[in-house]
Amino acid sequence: MSVASPSVRAMASSTLGARSGRSQRPHYRCAECGWQTAKWVGRCGECQAWGSVAEAAAPTVRAAPAPVTSAAVPIGQVSGSEAAFRRSGVAELDRVLGGGLVPGAAVLLAGEPGVGKSTLLLEVAAQTAREGRRVLYVTGEESAGQVRLRADRTGGVHDELYLAAETDLGAVLTHVEQVRPDLLVVDSVQTIGAAGVEGVPGGVTQVKEVSAALVRVAKTRGIATVLVGHVTKDGGIAGPRVLEHLVDVVLHFEGDRSSRFRMLRAVKNRFGPVDEVGCFDLGADGISAVADPSGLFVEHVGGRVPGTSVAVTMEGRRPLLAEVQALVAPSAAERPRRTVSGLDGSRLAMVLAVLQQHCGIRLHGHDVFASTVGGARLSEPASDLAVAVAVASATYLTPPPVGVVALGEIGLAGELRRVRDLPQRLAEAARLGFSMAVVPAGRQSPDGPRSAGSDRTVEGLRVVEARDVLSALRLLQVGSRQKPSLEVVEPQ
Repeated sequence: MSVASPSVRAMASSTLGARSGRSQRPHYRCAECGWQTAKWVGRCGECQAWGSVAEAAAPTVRAAPAPVTSAAVPIGQVSGSEAAFRRSGVAELDRVLGGGLVPGAAVLLAGEPGVGKSTLLLEVAAQTAREGRRVLYVTGEESAGQVRLRADRTGGVHDELYLAAETDLGAVLTHVEQVRPDLLVVDSVQTIGAAGVEGVPGGVTQVKEVSAALVRVAKTRGIATVLVGHVTKDGGIAGPRVLEHLVDVVLHFEGDRSSRFRMLRAVKNRFGPVDEVGCFDLGADGISAVADPSGLFVEHVGGRVPGTSVAVTMEGRRPLLAEVQALVAPSAAERPRRTVSGLDGSRLAMVLAVLQQHCGIRLHGHDVFASTVGGARLSEPASDLAVAVAVASATYLTPPPVGVVALGEIGLAGELRRVRDLPQRLAEAARLGFSMAVVPAGRQSPDGPRSAGSDRTVEGLRVVEARDVLSALRLLQVGSRQKPSLEVVEPQ
């Protein structure tokens, strides 16, 4: 048996020491976005922020068995009554949440500046207080006096609604201990800072620690908590991605600045569906729920107007009717304009190409303008036929029949393709007084294929089927009575 010499043992120990030193080599992390690197740099390689990279402390805490808060029991013995929905008093918000706010749930509400997040949450807080539950509203962006002025304007003053202007996490937790609310609103999580945590309020580390502490308090005390989050210029939620994983519900509040109409969408929901949409009307006296928003997007229901058509779009599970308008005018420019508002520009270009190739309408020398009414946004392909009808109507200056809706996705071969949730769309059109609907043929009928032009009645609505866009235009009698300056040729 050979024994290693002292020099060999020293060399081996030095080699192991070097390896252990390399394994414990410090790393550096950006305080803004969390990007990590093996060496220090002056500028973050991810968010391009200067002076935000600093050495990250090596973890020294080792996990060890600890006392449990409650013993594990079979899932059948766990009571679900404590996690029952409690209505917030705002019907559209309860619709999106799946029934209301759940005690102990953490909700993240994000939206652009000025869209009305604070106004919505102040209304929710006031309605919850009116139902006899205590609410703590923590504002970090405004003073208490500014929130009081908004509450006076919207009628949100109540004795059970407590207001605190704080930017320190410890102070917020103290208020929670003293008030013991049933609902906690923090506006916003990017303005709250935690003492002893590196970074500035709104940074990655601060947002993560503050959110984790508030979620932990919500779970342990059974407090429904709503956190307001900022968004980036790309529309994403500012801060680390882990913020969306910590909370139970992620809501997006969106709307056009030129319109009073606002929509609330659920991106993540552990207690309900994620395909529901809530509609609101933001005015000078506050925000109110809109139970029937279709009337905001349809203007010409009782009269015939050239260049108009009505589509039925699905916003989550809710069918909405929207009016599409089109204008076709001669152009002196070498490249005619294609301008859209509330529509997808690429879908419009495709519809114009199909109209030219399969319907014989040449628009290469004319400007085409297409828009929606009331700030509605049509992004699904089911509105292609309505856009085609509006453009053809504007081309011939011939209005479509009164009380008609057009549904169908247009393929590149000019055919009309399947439309999802057709019964719900037809029921909504019938409820609003429309008398006729043009839909794709064959695929929509439960009793088998039908011939083009055949019709049936669904809930008092006459449903006419067409196989292609040319047949649909002929069924709607969008003819060529007037074509003063537009070249129209027969399809090949």
